[in-house]
Amino acid sequence: MNKRGSQAEIVRASLKRRYAKEKRFRLYGMLAIFIALASLFVLFADIISKGYTGFVKTTITLELNLDSEMMYLEDPRDADQLAMADFNAPIIAALQGYFPEAQGAAEKRELLRLVGNYGANTIKNRLKADPELLNTTQTMEFLAHDQVSVYVKHADDPSYSIRLSEQQQRWVDELVKAGVIDTGFNDVLFSRGDSREPANAGILGAIVGSLLTMLVTLAISFPVGIAAAVYLEEFAPQNKLTDFIEVNINNLAAVPSIIFGLLGLAVFIGLFGMPRSIPLVGGLVLALMTLPTIIISSRAAIKSVPPSIRQAAEGIGASRMQVVLHHVIPLAMPGMLTGAIIGMAQALGETAPLLLIGMVAFIVDVPEGLFDSATVLPVQIYLWASSSEQGFVELASAGIMVLLTFMISMNALAIWLRKRLERRW
Repeated sequence: MNKRGSQAEIVRASLKRRYAKEKRFRLYGMLAIFIALASLFVLFADIISKGYTGFVKTTITLELNLDSEMMYLEDPRDADQLAMADFNAPIIAALQGYFPEAQGAAEKRELLRLVGNYGANTIKNRLKADPELLNTTQTMEFLAHDQVSVYVKHADDPSYSIRLSEQQQRWVDELVKAGVIDTGFNDVLFSRGDSREPANAGILGAIVGSLLTMLVTLAISFPVGIAAAVYLEEFAPQNKLTDFIEVNINNLAAVPSIIFGLLGLAVFIGLFGMPRSIPLVGGLVLALMTLPTIIISSRAAIKSVPPSIRQAAEGIGASRMQVVLHHVIPLAMPGMLTGAIIGMAQALGETAPLLLIGMVAFIVDVPEGLFDSATVLPVQIYLWASSSEQGFVELASAGIMVLLTFMISMNALAIWLRKRLERRW
């Protein structure tokens, strides 16, 4: 009895220690998940707190007297007169209606700085499009200067430095009370390309550039990747050559992305003489980078198809090619699509290889084709984040939010496709 009791005590003590270890292990796992979620929350909170104001624009609405004598313009259809006309005069005159004491040259310049640098171009383009507006009074909306926008949106935030003079701050406060200066959704962000002035900068050019680049990447990497995976898994003989190819495909998946940029610079630009900063070259480089991921995921999807499917098809007289095309590929396609979408999402967020092929250029116009100069979203964010202008900081954070939206959507699509199309054997 004593021996049996002693053994039972030993077993109970052992089980108690085992259960305690399992409990600690579960607690460690929960702690790790909590730390990961907390870090993700802090990251998103920081990005959103800095970037939500990037979706807000500050505008100034003025009643302008488009007097021909004031602007030294008699015929808006004359290109020479348009080039020499003074389109700032109506803006200054309209602001003087609110601040009649601003009569000196220095005060007029300070008044004019409340409106963005493209205010004069707004008037010029309106008159050029409709010459009948000359010598009439028109209500026009202008984008406020970047520093005015920073002051309106962040006057109470000590982390933002206000570069307006005290007199300009007083003017802005009065115009806000009068409803002349207002804020609204920043449609400029999604309707224009890049600009030297933050208030006029947008990401439409970068979005279009990213879409064109991803189109080239998908058109090359997806069919080539699937064809390579099918050959290696279904038709390639098992010899040293195929083993060498498989090892190198796995190694390429771990190669830093900047190496593919160097390859694209040396081959596509240096050897073939293709122009820099075009979506075609960017897509070719990203296709090379994405191919290993698609091949590996596609091979895994093909391996998951049960051998009984192949044997049943061959049993009713199907050829090897018919087995692959009519049975294996359709059943493996959900996994292939998932791998392709994840690879495309990775390519969408790449910056380093595109910097080396010149897609870091300052691009104002929205690209219209594969051979137009373009940039992509990650590079546009990099350019804005490296700028010293405060307005570009919030635009960079807003761009990150847009990029994350695209990437999360692509990963969510991959998960949905896997759940929707997968089959359990």
